[in-house]
Amino acid sequence: MRKSQLTIYNSLSRRKELFTSLHPERVGMYVCGPTVYGDGHLGHARPAITFDVLYRYLQHIGYKVRYVRNITDVGHLENDADSGEDKIAKKARLEQLEPMEVVQHYLNRYHKAMERLNVMPPSIEPHASGHVIEQIAYVQSILDAGYAYVSDGSVYFDVKKFNSEHPYGKLSGRNVDELLSNTRELDGQSEKRHPADFALWKKAAPEHIMHWPSPWSEGFPGWHLECSVMGEKYLGEVFDIHGGGMDLMFPHHECEIAQSVAHNGHDSVRYWMHNNMITIDGKKMGKSYGNFITLDQFFEGTHPLLTQPYAPMTIRFFILMAQYRSTLDFGNDALQAAEKAHKRMLEGYGRLQSLKASAESTIPNLEELEAKMYEAMDDDLNTPVVIGHLFDLCRIVNQVNDGTAKATAEDIEKMQGLFRAFLFDILGVLPPDAAGADMNIKPYEDAVDLLLQIRAESKAKKDWATSDLIRNRLAEIGFTIKDTKDGVEWSL
Repeated sequence: MRKSQLTIYNSLSRRKELFTSLHPERVGMYVCGPTVYGDGHLGHARPAITFDVLYRYLQHIGYKVRYVRNITDVGHLENDADSGEDKIAKKARLEQLEPMEVVQHYLNRYHKAMERLNVMPPSIEPHASGHVIEQIAYVQSILDAGYAYVSDGSVYFDVKKFNSEHPYGKLSGRNVDELLSNTRELDGQSEKRHPADFALWKKAAPEHIMHWPSPWSEGFPGWHLECSVMGEKYLGEVFDIHGGGMDLMFPHHECEIAQSVAHNGHDSVRYWMHNNMITIDGKKMGKSYGNFITLDQFFEGTHPLLTQPYAPMTIRFFILMAQYRSTLDFGNDALQAAEKAHKRMLEGYGRLQSLKASAESTIPNLEELEAKMYEAMDDDLNTPVVIGHLFDLCRIVNQVNDGTAKATAEDIEKMQGLFRAFLFDILGVLPPDAAGADMNIKPYEDAVDLLLQIRAESKAKKDWATSDLIRNRLAEIGFTIKDTKDGVEWSL
């Protein structure tokens, strides 16, 4: 195992901490997955890719990892709180489908999109609806501990009682004392004792489609409960990493911490990781803003805000060009820049395969470059810095290709290994010859290669008119054709 100095920004302590307490035999990693009631959008791709890179890197440096990513298919209400209609049930009612039919349909679409983005499947992908018995038992233990109460068949977590003994709000930095004192009491207008209390179990209305028997009512579990229950079931009372989008920090993850402490008497998560959001013109992507773009629309270029389709690996490269904790603002210009950068990277890798070795080396020290890439990954998964170093590697390749630098066979093999390790294995970018790698541009590449083959044959026959015509027309379309001593290179 490579000795890792991996650090992350630990939200509980507000500082960077060294990964010193990872389980030596198997790292436990839990990430909040999708609520499967609609088509996935670009915002769903970012956490999937972020934690895919972490999953890949931990395995690369020698850890065994049990990666759990849940599927929310019950209990997630419309306003993300304790009122409104269940999102799955609403979709089922509107489309006149069974709730699990809705779940399966959109889960299939989600899995297909993740596969196209080269996101590895998790070790375990549990459904909330498949763990209702465990959730009922978890609620009962919180009631027994005195941190919850029953109200008209529903069970609510008593935030005020919990906060009097444990800090509620330590993850998000919320001042809960101020929240509790400034929020007006409901004076009997609600089942809750206080507006800050959250549902562990909800009594189902007569028209509610999904419900289960419990000691308190025929009902369904609260949204926050599922992650505490399934995380503990598959990773134990204490596990290493819990991740998700920054929008889940409060209230979802804050409620998880409170539930786990109430149930176990201690925190369950060693390290919390949150990716930031993707915005469009500074606004969060969402249906209410009219800027909701599905992944399929990105791949097919069918949304009015898009000027062209974007290949899955372009989307992945675009997301990795920013550090996961930074806000990433979408725009066609930014995606087109990512597309060009991704293509330049693969061209550099392709050129590397045909380099001719020299007896001596004049290139920079590759071990130092490798150390810098590991250092960037260890520094809170700083993928844009890694990409920058990979472009440094491309420049070395170009210098050797142009004859302005020399590389030995050992150098060339080392550079190939760095591309494979960091670009393909860790960052998860598909190599150009992989099945599914930018499938939408492959036919065009074959067509250009065919034209250049015809041009080469025309030159051999001294048919300069045809040769010049092909070159000039390709240039008009936007292709750059470069004749070299070893053949022809082209780029778009």
